[in-house]
Order: sequence, then C-alpha cells, then structure tokens
Amino acid sequence: MKPIIESKRLFLRELKLSDTLELAEILSDKESMKYYPRPFSKVEVEKWIIRNIESYEEHKHGLWAVISKEDNIFLGDCGITIQAIDGDLLPELGYHIKRQYCNKGFASEAAKECIKYAFEILNLETLYSYTNIENEPSIRVAKKNGMEYIKSFEKKILGETVNEVLYSIGKQKNL
Repeated sequence: MKPIIESKRLFLRELKLSDTLELAEILSDKESMKYYPRPFSKVEVEKWIIRNIESYEEHKHGLWAVISKEDNIFLGDCGITIQAIDGDLLPELGYHIKRQYCNKGFASEAAKECIKYAFEILNLETLYSYTNIENEPSIRVAKKNGMEYIKSFEKKILGETVNEVLYSIGKQKNL
C-alpha cells in the first residue's frame, strides 16, 4: 500500500481491516488505554478501522497506520480526524503507539508530519489535539510539536463523561 506520509524513520499508510490484531495491541490493552474509560473490544477496534476507512473517502484523511521503515513493524496509528468538541466539529490530530515503542519519539515524529500534511496538503488553518487531562505523555507530544493549550472541557467517550484538555496550532505558526 502506498505511503500517505513519510518521515526519516516512519511511513504512514491507510489502515485496513487486516490491521485489527496489531491495532488491538494498543486499543484493547488496559495499560495503553488507561486514559480512556476502558479498553476496546475486538469489534470496537474493527469499527475504529472502518470509521477511518470511511473518513479517507469522505475527508481525504483519518488515522493512518504508523509503520517503521527499518523493519516494517506496525507501531500504532496517527492522523487527522473530525471530532465534536464543545459543539464544534474540529480537525483533530490523534496518535496511539504500542507501549513497547513509546518514549522513542515515534508519536512526535508521526504527529509532526501529520501537522505538515494538515497545513500543506489539506490547507487547514488550525489543527487541534485533545486528550485526557491526566495524559501527560500525549500532552508532551502536543507541546513538542508547537501546540498550545486552549482549554479544558468535558467529553463523552465510550459512554462516560471525561475531563479533557484541548491544544491547537495554527498554520501561520507552523510555516
């Protein structure tokens, strides 16, 4: 499958249903999903992938598979989705990396390339990222890529209301 985005160590490609088991290593893992109300079931992981496949068609973006160039290992997902935040539909940068590959710069590297893609290819003016208020690793990735804190808010995720923080970066800052 043709890469959508490439960086020094990574390439990002569209997710496919055959990625379900690899992605479930993250989304169904209790530790990886500690900032979510609960881990996903296998069916929910499949629905996650299907929603992204539909988003590729509708929006020309979604969460993409993050693959190591060196050894072709599936590391996680990263990309741009449309999220409802306080009544607004916003382009949102999201990322999930397998635990054993965290703290190696993969999320930051993939996120940086997705930010460039958002501004250069999709011509967005602003890109947002949100996470659980206690998710310091995701907050560090957002800050490392120049995103700034906007606000705290509540969001219903998997049927539970959770406290989130919103970050953003504008096109002008990224140029």
